[in-house]
Amino acid sequence: MQQRLDFYKASPATIKAVLGLEERIAKSELEKPLVELIRLRASQINGCAYCIDLHTADARKGGEDDRRLATLQVWRETPFFTAREQAALLAWTEAVTLISQDHVPDAVWDAVRPHFSDAELVDLTLLVATINTWNRFAISFRKTPA
Repeated sequence: MQQRLDFYKASPATIKAVLGLEERIAKSELEKPLVELIRLRASQINGCAYCIDLHTADARKGGEDDRRLATLQVWRETPFFTAREQAALLAWTEAVTLISQDHVPDAVWDAVRPHFSDAELVDLTLLVATINTWNRFAISFRKTPA
């Protein structure tokens, strides 16, 4: 597969805007390991090879366990994730990424609400929206892993 265009070079101002969202996420109170799991899980759902490769490597650099990374797609069937991680991964990341399917049902809200403050929920939603934005750029323009 050949890259269609380099979106970083084609519109630096656009990428600067998305990087501004990343700066906000970095300043949030969301724990860094959780942030990488969320980025990876959304990228898996979207089928973004570039982002899956990138965020798997970033999670490993951050000390993430290979076993958890290997079972992230089937996290419901494993005991490896905390209740907070499950709420963020299942309840929120999957529902917001697949928003057209169920419009983030009340049951999802009920599952995630006890685990995050109001500010964290807003930041969590920004994180999911931002990784979905990156996935759409990478997939649309055929960015491939190095």
